[in-house]
Amino acid sequence: MTADMTARPGDPAQERLRRWRLVLGGAAADGTGYELSGQDAGMDGALTALYGRGDKPQTGKDRSAGLGASAPSVARWLGDIRTYFPSSVVQVMQRDAIDRLGLSTLLLEPEMLEAVEADVHLVGTLLSLNKAMPETTKETARAVVRKVVEDLEKRLATRTRATLTGALDRSARVSRPRHHDIDWNRTIAANLKNYLPEYRTVVPERLIGYGRASQSVKKDVVLCIDQSGSMAASVVYASVFGAVLASMRSISTRLVVFDTAVVDLTDQLDDPVDVLFGTQLGGGTDINRALAYCQAQITRPADTVVVLISDLYEGGIRDEMLKRVAAMKASGVQFVALLALSDEGAPAYDREHAAALAALGAPAFACTPDLFPEVMAAAIEKRPIPVPEAM
Repeated sequence: MTADMTARPGDPAQERLRRWRLVLGGAAADGTGYELSGQDAGMDGALTALYGRGDKPQTGKDRSAGLGASAPSVARWLGDIRTYFPSSVVQVMQRDAIDRLGLSTLLLEPEMLEAVEADVHLVGTLLSLNKAMPETTKETARAVVRKVVEDLEKRLATRTRATLTGALDRSARVSRPRHHDIDWNRTIAANLKNYLPEYRTVVPERLIGYGRASQSVKKDVVLCIDQSGSMAASVVYASVFGAVLASMRSISTRLVVFDTAVVDLTDQLDDPVDVLFGTQLGGGTDINRALAYCQAQITRPADTVVVLISDLYEGGIRDEMLKRVAAMKASGVQFVALLALSDEGAPAYDREHAAALAALGAPAFACTPDLFPEVMAAAIEKRPIPVPEAM
């Protein structure tokens, strides 16, 4: 006897069976006995093509991955998943397809690039393939990267500029401020010795006020970015932030990328897409050499913020790296180490080196793009960095 497993509208039990059937994949022992049809069958086929292959040999009705190695079949699959799933899920499935089924080389074909859903992770993959990319594909790849970069700029630029402009204003405090420029919190703190208990008031003998960024000396920001393969998302976000910072007159921005060599991309900061295609993801890591270059560019240490974006897996001279950080801090540089600049969660990083930097007073932590403006504002104002909870 065969049970009627057709889902009835509003039937919670049948809906649970349907969902379990989609999760389990229809193997003989899945226990649901539920048969898919219509859009559900198409959705199951798209999932099976990607996630069907397990570590054990497949038998009977077990799933087996079925994208194949041809561009047409993958292009059809990309169209299917955009039909069945929301954009956020599509991006995850694309990443899994590249990782699990080795589809990176297919991204070298223009028609494939036009079919994919663009996101930060896809940009990282394209950058890693940059040197192998044929000329017929490069313009399409640049268009894909530009779309992602422009979307990120729309999301991040306004808040970053507003946050840092406020920080620059506050960092340029004056001793004879106009009334509307008085920083009352700091003025009260500086005059607590003048408290008159009988009047329950503080006599503001010394006023502390805000300056204006347009009148203040520029701050120098150096972004020093590890371009090893594991830092792909961080490189994308850092390039966008670098372009935003460079657009602010009160901040002089330098952008340096490194592996075992050091490349200064400051002259390309007006276009983050050029910056990204100027990087070479992968290779070794020599943080000490990169910091030596950055240190040599510093002319006003008391007005300089150095942001090292790296997982701290050092291939160079560890002790020299730490000495350089200590020397920069002793000269007045604000130094911050970001283990990652991305939304990917807790990163892998060298904990020993992170602890050594923290012991020098240089905070080392992972940072989301949304938190980055606050981190930079705190560094510019020389106040405690808003470090997230320990990972």
